[in-house]
Amino acid sequence: MASWFTRATSNHTAQLIVTAVASGCVVGFAIVGLQEAKRRYRVEDIKASIPELSSNHKATRLTEYGAAADVFAPSKEDERGMAMAVRARQGDWDDDLILEQLARNRVFLKDEGLAKLRSCFIVIVGLGGVGSHCAASLARSGVSKMRLIDFDQVTLSSLNRHAVATLADVGTPKVHCIRRRLEQITPWVHFDCRNELFGEDSAGRQLGDLNGQKPDFVVDAIDNIGSKVALLNYCFENNIKVISSMGAGCKSDPTRILIGDISASTDDPLSKSTRRRLRAKGVKDGINVVFSTEKSGPGKAQLMPLAEDEFSKGSVSELGVLPDFRVRILPVLGTMPAIFGLCVANHVMLEITGYPHEYMPSKNREGMYDGIMGALQGLESRVAKAQDIEPTNLRIPMTPDDVGYLVEEVYNGRSVVSGLSTRLALSRWNAPPKGFVDTSIAGQKVSPLKLRDLVCMTKEEVVKHEKEVLKGDKSPEDLWGPEVAAKVEKRLQEEALFERFR
Repeated sequence: MASWFTRATSNHTAQLIVTAVASGCVVGFAIVGLQEAKRRYRVEDIKASIPELSSNHKATRLTEYGAAADVFAPSKEDERGMAMAVRARQGDWDDDLILEQLARNRVFLKDEGLAKLRSCFIVIVGLGGVGSHCAASLARSGVSKMRLIDFDQVTLSSLNRHAVATLADVGTPKVHCIRRRLEQITPWVHFDCRNELFGEDSAGRQLGDLNGQKPDFVVDAIDNIGSKVALLNYCFENNIKVISSMGAGCKSDPTRILIGDISASTDDPLSKSTRRRLRAKGVKDGINVVFSTEKSGPGKAQLMPLAEDEFSKGSVSELGVLPDFRVRILPVLGTMPAIFGLCVANHVMLEITGYPHEYMPSKNREGMYDGIMGALQGLESRVAKAQDIEPTNLRIPMTPDDVGYLVEEVYNGRSVVSGLSTRLALSRWNAPPKGFVDTSIAGQKVSPLKLRDLVCMTKEEVVKHEKEVLKGDKSPEDLWGPEVAAKVEKRLQEEALFERFR
């Protein structure tokens, strides 16, 4: 081995090859090192050219969710207000001054009622037109502990309906805008600000205790259907008192605003969608809401249709910043959200203090639903018998709650044929196929009836429909006409969309 190495190194050609390889390696390492040095120099040069972000830089105003960031530059007035609030919350504030500020509430609610208000803990979710007026009113009235939850920031368009926002607040988080302004009015109030989107997965944390105290009341001022339903369902399941604001958009008549059970709320698309999804979760009543009975009409504001070029971009639900958030500007008269918010705050104060007040009763139509279900059971048995199927022990997969859902939410308590609201019943729209009864379960006969198979009519219309469509040879369109058939088809398609929530 040693002799081979000696011969190889003594060979002139081999020496040249080794020298060339070594030189190539040295040159290669030098080039790579130079390139790496240049790259690092360029990166450092780029970094050095980027200015430091100031507190009012645009890049700090949005989070990854499109929410406002927590960073903002307080003014001198804000700094004084925050300093005063810190002192007040630490107890360096004369209680006599607080009672003097709350004097009118004190004589109205008495000392016992005001004490309850001052010791309660309120959670407000949504700090737009409704929520901001509610929060401001509660703080001014004596509530001393509030959790504010909202992911959004103040915009120029917010200023037509927001309770306390100014031009200086545009671009800042709504929760901190509320806190900063109210600290200058009621510095003793403890604000727990959550600059985040409310969601079903985070409900337990967001509606949880504050220093060991459970929420005495939750205010729902959300305009996103998914979050709204998640909040109301969580409160219902966990026995937390809650009041929800329905839609103030396109409303203008303050005399039509009511407070009552959600089962009684009508004439509002937001309320209808909320009721339908809650019914799908088994919640049909027991939640108080503020709503308007005002109906749309000629000359009144309406939600404008989405432009065709927006539809061409794909699914409309994907056009918003977040799922289920509206992608069109909703016409809002600035006074109406304020009235809704004040009604909510008023209700919360009366509930917390135990002040005498009455609720709008729910419809209490359970007896009617039981009767409609019994009539539907009889109709299915007669249709089965007409097909020579023994109807004894025939069952239908329906409950009175399903009946109530169809009658109230899908058909708005009216016959799809005549529009009448009395002597209502349910019927199949199309005749069932031959041998439609399922007899695969021993000792039982089950009709494969689904909600989307049924329509709401008067009892007299059902008798005619049964004779000529379900047992006869006519089609529904032949019997009732193309206009009614188109209306039914629209309702059934709508129900198919909501079926995924059941």
